[in-house]
Amino acid sequence: MTTICIDGFNLALAKGSGIATYGRNLLQNVRAIGLGTEVLYGPPTPRRSDNVLNEAALADAERPPQKLSRKRKIQRFQETYKSRFGREAYPITPSGEVIWPERDGGRPAADRFWASQDLFSYGNRAFAAYGKETPVDFDASADAPAPDVMQWTATLPLYARKVPNIYTIHDLIPLRLPHTTLDDKATYKAMCDAIARRADHIAVVSETTRQDVIRLLGVPEDRVTNTYQAVSIPEKLTARSQLEVELELSGVFNLGWKDYFLHFGAIEPKKNLGRIVEAYLASGSTTPLVVIGGRAWLDEGETALLNQVKRDGGPSADRIRQYEYMPFSMLISLIRGAKATLFPSLYEGFGLPVLESMALSTAVLTSTGGSLPEVAGDAAVVVDPYDVQAITRGIQALDADEAMRADFEGRGLAQAARFTPQAYQARLRDLYAKVGVAVG
Repeated sequence: MTTICIDGFNLALAKGSGIATYGRNLLQNVRAIGLGTEVLYGPPTPRRSDNVLNEAALADAERPPQKLSRKRKIQRFQETYKSRFGREAYPITPSGEVIWPERDGGRPAADRFWASQDLFSYGNRAFAAYGKETPVDFDASADAPAPDVMQWTATLPLYARKVPNIYTIHDLIPLRLPHTTLDDKATYKAMCDAIARRADHIAVVSETTRQDVIRLLGVPEDRVTNTYQAVSIPEKLTARSQLEVELELSGVFNLGWKDYFLHFGAIEPKKNLGRIVEAYLASGSTTPLVVIGGRAWLDEGETALLNQVKRDGGPSADRIRQYEYMPFSMLISLIRGAKATLFPSLYEGFGLPVLESMALSTAVLTSTGGSLPEVAGDAAVVVDPYDVQAITRGIQALDADEAMRADFEGRGLAQAARFTPQAYQARLRDLYAKVGVAVG
């Protein structure tokens, strides 16, 4: 069976990410078109003789950073230096004995795992120090043959030897909106240029990103394929009755059905939380605003007004609820029960929260930022993300007009149907055909 291997860089994060969601969806849909699936990890522990211990290392809890001894610093320098000459990945067979954390999505839909100690850490360090990508060799055997294609789901200075390499570029935000990230822009651009030169093919998740890659990285059009993404929410969550969800919202959050606004996503500048809070407060709405998102980077400006309102207390403080993290099942309930999702991001390579909300029959306010108009179509209130008054007017309209919300809910379901797993699978077949993989 032809196998596709993806990196586990984001899958291994304790609280996941948008790219982790992309990776899990990719594995599920690759399986659905009849291909084998594998994941390459970079655990902090060395290879052991016990397969179960090796698998346990992939699902282990993250440990807090520790101060390095002089000996460990020397070792890290040596390993970083050697990385540019190659690192070897060894196979791990899913044992069925290791229970992966369900809150992080459970065990990925993979037939086999590969691992190379600190692969991603050493790869990034080697590129920053020497400007060289790290090659990866698979310690293959008759029982564990090397994958047929390597698909990197994040911008990484790595490549697999002897197989086609596909790189998924979700966006080029560090170059388009440099003030919203902490990346070293010169290193990031050099990494993107290296990927553009080396990739057998580049996958993107929107036409906006496709044009950015063609224009900014100088990649020929025929080497970049837009697969979009799929929205895939477990049936056990969507099949729950409205009454059951209402009881959960009331009991856990003291919230009513379709009686609150929702914003979810990492708190970082591009998510535009500062203007959302300003516009919401200016709207005069008494409908609560629920904000779900952990602190990411450069968040001070985004949370300044919110924190001030919380400190001052009073009616405004009671109107806004803030949660740093929410289990996926509970987040789905909150999306289903929201009056509207507010997601007027400054720029997105795709914008999965918009699609998830529409698929769950929730009205959406979004923006003209990046690919968001592609995802939203005519099924959402679309505003200029820099115009606080426009966001305010959008909130007021959604708050007051039930018929308008119902219309957007219906349109949203139709728009979400354009991003079904079946449509995504057809695009994946086209992508893999371009690197010589025939899919029936």
